[in-house]
This record gives sequence, structure tokens and C-alpha cells, in this order.
Amino acid sequence: MAKTNKKAASGSKTIALNKNARYEYSIEDTYEAGVVLQGWEVKSIREGRVQLRDSFVMLQQGEAFLFNALITPLISASTHIIPESKRTRKLLLHDYQIARLGSAVDRKGYTVVPTAMYWKNNRVKIEIGLGKGKQTHDKRATEKERDWNREKSRVMKK
Repeated sequence: MAKTNKKAASGSKTIALNKNARYEYSIEDTYEAGVVLQGWEVKSIREGRVQLRDSFVMLQQGEAFLFNALITPLISASTHIIPESKRTRKLLLHDYQIARLGSAVDRKGYTVVPTAMYWKNNRVKIEIGLGKGKQTHDKRATEKERDWNREKSRVMKK
């Protein structure tokens, strides 16, 4: 019997980005975390109904939790469950990673924010970043640099 080629991935593996996190915080270190999800959430994520804009990560009792991540339920969700779109979801990290994050948040004034959600080996992963809040002048410098890069690429294109 002939071997069949695996189905090529249609589109990007990125599900959702949190562009606001990179604007509000200077991200110094990133970690990859798994997410504990329910079945209806995975179906909604496949449809792209995810928003990470106002979400944040809290460390409680040696575990990491994702708060305020909006996963909008599908209309055709099962009738025997009551979907909760902004429920708290557990993040799967190693103990040493949680310890590093916890010590940075406690001692140095860092914040843990989700920056991206993506597929990896048919599993949903979240990239969380350890960052410090930016001051207003830092945000202006970021905008100025982004505008300059955009203008530079336009000039190089011509």
C-alpha cells in the first residue's frame, strides 16, 4: 500500500497574539506553557475565537493560572455544559519555571503576561513573558522606532 503524505498545515500555527503586552511591557524572558482546556474551548480555538488582550498570569500555591483570556463559545456547543468564556485556566509549567517566575515577580517587580497562543504538535501552547511595565517615554520611543522601521522598509522597497 502506498504511503500518503501528511496533510499540510493550512495557514499559520499562531492562534492569537497579544500585541498590547509588547507595547505595555518590556518582555525580558519568555516561557512556553501548556493550557488545560475543555473540549468546547478547543473547538472554539480552532475557529479562532480567542482574545488575549486583557489576560494575565497569576502564580498561586506553586501553580500558574491564566485569567481573563476570552474564548468565545461556539453556537453549536453541547447542551449538557454551560460554557464560561472567561474562566480561569491552569497553565502547565515545570516546578523550576514556576519558582523562577515567582521569585522575579516577588523580588524584582516583574509581571507575567501571555504574549501569544499557538499550536504545537496538535496541542495549544501559550507563550508567557516576564516583563516590566514601560513608562510613557519608553512607549513613545517604541512607536518612533516602529515608524522608522516601516519608513525604512518603504524606502528600501523602491
